[in-house]
Amino acid sequence: MTNQELQRLIERISIESFQVRFRHTASFNSRLRSTGGRYMLETHNIEINPHIATDYPPEILVGVIKHELCHYHLHLNHCGYQHRNRDFKVLLQKVGGSRYSPSSLRPDPQIVYECRQCHKRYYRQRHFNIQKYCCSRCGGHLKLISK
Repeated sequence: MTNQELQRLIERISIESFQVRFRHTASFNSRLRSTGGRYMLETHNIEINPHIATDYPPEILVGVIKHELCHYHLHLNHCGYQHRNRDFKVLLQKVGGSRYSPSSLRPDPQIVYECRQCHKRYYRQRHFNIQKYCCSRCGGHLKLISK
């Protein structure tokens, strides 16, 4: 997907879901690492993480776009556009946008520990000393399952 296709997609979603035109610029930003997209307050432009468009199904991309459009339209209407504001939460739920974006570049946990007594599993990205820590559920000893 190119920046022009993204621009047309955002304009279409804005008309369909918000009944208001998107009048600014939308583009991909490959420097976004931990977020699906962002709305720029000063320029009113929207930037989208390209990994959301390539690595996830199209409905995830649409959810992220609706999320950013909620920021956009609420900010331009001088309403509460931040995540904590009620206006934002109500509008996001009304249009069906995603509250959180999937972690696009965070590696999957590869280290698995299991309690010897209750068999609760702990998924981690780093090793820890199993002699020092115990199960949070029953207090049992842990064992390494896979690396």
